[in-house]
Amino acid sequence: MAGSPAAPLTGSPLSAAEAADLAELMKALADPVRLRLLTLIAAQSTGEACVCDLNGEFELSQGTISHHLKKLKDAGLIDGDRRGTWVYYRIAPSAMRRIPAILDAARR
Repeated sequence: MAGSPAAPLTGSPLSAAEAADLAELMKALADPVRLRLLTLIAAQSTGEACVCDLNGEFELSQGTISHHLKKLKDAGLIDGDRRGTWVYYRIAPSAMRRIPAILDAARR
C-alpha cells in the first residue's frame, strides 16, 4: 500500500485493491490530530521531527501520539527511525506524490 501511486478519481473506476489502498490513505488523513502531525513534520526546516517535539504540541498522552504516528506510517505517509531514545519522523517521498494527486482529482 505505502508505495502505490494514487489513481485519479475521475479516470477509470478503481479496482477493489486500489479503492482499499486509497481509503486507508484517506482515513489516515481524515483525523485532525494525524493531519496536524503530518503538517508539523512537513513544516520542519530539517525535514524531520523528533517525537519528543511533536508530543509537546498536543494535550494528548505520548501513547496517543504514538498511535496516530503509527497510523500515518502504516498508511505510507511518514517514515521514521530510532536514534537512541527518540524516533525521528519525516514525510515519505511517495506521500508527496500521492496527496496532491488525490486533492487535484477531487477539484475536478
